[in-house]
Amino acid sequence: MPKIKTHKGAAKRFKVTGTGKIKRSRAYRSHLLTGKPAKRMKKLRTPALVSDAEYVNIKRLLPYL
Repeated sequence: MPKIKTHKGAAKRFKVTGTGKIKRSRAYRSHLLTGKPAKRMKKLRTPALVSDAEYVNIKRLLPYL
């Protein structure tokens, strides 16, 4: 049987936790940072988990993680 290729763009953006959940980084941290309050930037630093709606799609892109 042929192997499934890992989506390299997704592999760089997501990590899998020990319990099998998929961790992601938050958006809105790349530019125009001077207008965003420190409280918001502090919240954006913390990683988040992928929602249940997107979990199946991400899991399909990362078959071996």
